[in-house]
Amino acid sequence: QAAQRLLPGTMSPRVPADPLWLQVAKLLLLLQLCAHSHASRASLLPRSCPTACICTSDLLSCSRQTLQHVPQALPPTTTTLDLSHNALTQLHDHWLAALPHLEALHISHNQIEDLSPRAFHNASYLRHLDMSSNHLHAVEMHYFDALVSLEELLLYNNRITRVDENAFTKLSGLRKVYLSWNNLTTFPFRSVQGLGNYSLRTLDLSSNSLSSIPVEELAALPENIRNGLYLHNNPIRCSCPLYLMLQHWKQRGFSSVKDFFEEHTCKVTDNVPRSLIKFLKYSRMFENCSAGPEDVHPVPFPVMVGQTLLLACNTSLPAAATTYMWISPHHEPIKYPGNSNRSLEVYRNGSLKIAVAKPWHSGVYVALAINSPRNFSRLCEVNVTVHYPKPDGETFSTGLTTLLGCIVSLLLVLIYLYLTPCRCLSCCKKPAPLSPPQECSAQSSILSATPPTTDGPNRKVSANKHVVFLEPVRETQNGKIRLALGEDFSDAKHPKVLQLKSDSESISSVFSDTPIVS
Repeated sequence: QAAQRLLPGTMSPRVPADPLWLQVAKLLLLLQLCAHSHASRASLLPRSCPTACICTSDLLSCSRQTLQHVPQALPPTTTTLDLSHNALTQLHDHWLAALPHLEALHISHNQIEDLSPRAFHNASYLRHLDMSSNHLHAVEMHYFDALVSLEELLLYNNRITRVDENAFTKLSGLRKVYLSWNNLTTFPFRSVQGLGNYSLRTLDLSSNSLSSIPVEELAALPENIRNGLYLHNNPIRCSCPLYLMLQHWKQRGFSSVKDFFEEHTCKVTDNVPRSLIKFLKYSRMFENCSAGPEDVHPVPFPVMVGQTLLLACNTSLPAAATTYMWISPHHEPIKYPGNSNRSLEVYRNGSLKIAVAKPWHSGVYVALAINSPRNFSRLCEVNVTVHYPKPDGETFSTGLTTLLGCIVSLLLVLIYLYLTPCRCLSCCKKPAPLSPPQECSAQSSILSATPPTTDGPNRKVSANKHVVFLEPVRETQNGKIRLALGEDFSDAKHPKVLQLKSDSESISSVFSDTPIVS
């Protein structure tokens, strides 16, 4: 047709039309291509925020919306999801599959009573889970075993009465577990022994219904768990082992006892439910408790800076089936062959070597024997004190030196006051009234070139007298003060000094109202 328009004089043969079936096939193919293109463009567009929720770049908040079901369309970029203060009753399997980057999940203040076996199987990056203030009745083994990256688990203010002994076995990175304000009567403490050697720092079991505490199991727990094991506000049965254990923790400065000292209670008798006493604050009834194994203090081990020390604990455990681990004062687990920088080394027989002792190596080291993944036993505790060497020639301690200095100073003051040395014995005696001045005085004020007469009160004043101004004391000798004379007294050949005595007469003679005339 185009050629015919260009050359109107020429004639082209007529093109036959396509069959009907071919036209229909072409139309269907065109529709399929259009649908595929539309689907591709739709997949590239971001998902819209669910209704009644607030979305940011990586945060999705659907709090306080009275939701009974989790919204369906969830943005895949979400790292923090807040579903707290709603009316959720259950969580379906794989409900977090659309959130591959989720790190924090808040589902507190809902009505969840149970969790399905695969509720968290698509949340391998989840680190913080808050399920507090729900209606959970137990903590089963399958609840959280898929959360391999979980660090904080908040389960307080539920209705939990039982915790499975394997509930936290696979959570090697777990740092904090809050189970307070529940209905627990017992707790499997052996299930957290392996966790404490790695990362567990806080286990809050306060305000429950714990009636008995296995003191032997708690004594075998690593120090970092005991430091963060909160047991206050529980009706635990009073006993000497419990009292001695908590007193020992208080002496060690554990936060679990130090921060809640007055909140630790125990029940005197089971027949009287309200017979609770604050046994750490009012401890008179436990004064006769004898010290048990938990009350044994760590063995002191003082060393100098730069020395090499080797710590070893005696044990009768079979070496083939036993591995050893030390807990440093900084709550660092140290296994064979040692820590990362090899400043602390652990041998296969359980000995700990500190190659070069530094001040920051001071503290209590705890040795543990491991027979199985959940069977730990404490071998010994060593309190290492690293200090600098004393200077050469230092034989007395500071306290003793200070005491001796005080005594010597006191003796010198007494000697000065009561035993002042004098040049002659006769002149130190107290002179009679109106007697001439003596030479052994400590001070003088007037010097004369002509000896004064002793004729009595009618004596005349000499015409050749000089006034001398006292200058600062230049030197002393044998308790006698030498005075510096004025320049106008340089012509005197045999001066005598008017001396001041310590009695009232000599004072009045100097500080009289009679003017001094030169």
